[in-house]
Amino acid sequence: MITLRMFASVREAAGRPSDEFEASDVEGLLSLARARYGVGFESLLHLCAITVNGRNVEAALGLATRLNDGDEVALLPPVSGG
Repeated sequence: MITLRMFASVREAAGRPSDEFEASDVEGLLSLARARYGVGFESLLHLCAITVNGRNVEAALGLATRLNDGDEVALLPPVSGG
């Protein structure tokens, strides 16, 4: 199983901080998450940094980044504060 961790507005849209999925790559995982959480969740994804085990997927193969059992994927939307 792959653990998907969600933060801030993405967590709110999904209604939970984390979930588990069976997926072979990041693109497949996000497809499953979109189907599970709907349009509000999907509308936020383009804003998110995506990491696999703490490493930004843009530094790897992007959405084609392969996943293995036990991996942790995090969706990190931009945050602001003061």
